[in-house]
This record gives sequence, C-alpha cells and structure tokens, in this order.
Amino acid sequence: MLIKVKALKGYSLRSLDGDIGSAREFLFDDQYWTIRYLVANTSSWLTGRSVLISPYSLTEVNQDVQEVSVLLTKKQIEDSPSIDSDEPVSRQYEGTYNGYYGYPNYWGGPYAWGSYPYLERDRSRWGFVHPRRYRRGS
Repeated sequence: MLIKVKALKGYSLRSLDGDIGSAREFLFDDQYWTIRYLVANTSSWLTGRSVLISPYSLTEVNQDVQEVSVLLTKKQIEDSPSIDSDEPVSRQYEGTYNGYYGYPNYWGGPYAWGSYPYLERDRSRWGFVHPRRYRRGS
C-alpha cells in the first residue's frame, strides 16, 4: 500500500523498547526520487537533538494508531551520530551513519539503493560494507 509522506508527519515512532518521539519531516533524494531519512522529533526524550532514521530501520506503518515501528533500540538511537538539521546531509556524515548502523552506502551502485533498485532488507545480500568506527561526539 502506498502512503503519502505528508500523511506520516506527526505519527508516533515506536522503537524496539519504547516510544522515541514522532515523525517530523523526511529528507528526499531528488536524483533517485526516494526518501533517504526520516527526521525524528525526540523533544520529550532527547531534548534539543534531531535524529535521522534510515528507511532500513522502518518496519511497519500502522495507520489505525498512527504509528511507525522502528527496528532500533533507544540506546542505539541515543548513541547515533548527531546531525545539524539545518544543514544538508553530507556523504561523509552518511558514511559515518551507515557505518554506525552497519547499512550499505547507497551511492556505490547504479540504482537508488546502490546495487539494488529497491530497499534490500536481507543483510546477507548487501555485500561488503566498510565498518567505520564511530565514537559519540566525533
């Protein structure tokens, strides 16, 4: 089922271990016409910090209760790389972000998701991902 992104704004975000906030906005890749990130409003939990959530982490949209399920823990999100939401997301930041979560870099192939024209969720098919060491605050 297709859902307009505009309809998802304000939906609650549910991690593996609790509520993490709500969907504030979505970052769109105009080259491939795809959503790259959901920007989470975590004001009641991580005050003053914007958090990006990749579509790799989104598992289910429940329209009845207006909730998006996220396949991450609160600790993973809390320790994730910080982002300045007023600036564009750089490839350097994306490399750090993808390395932190173990996601493949999408710019390594001819399609919207690198080697795949769709979002491949089977990690065994991703091939080699450069694991980058990430330390909070760097």
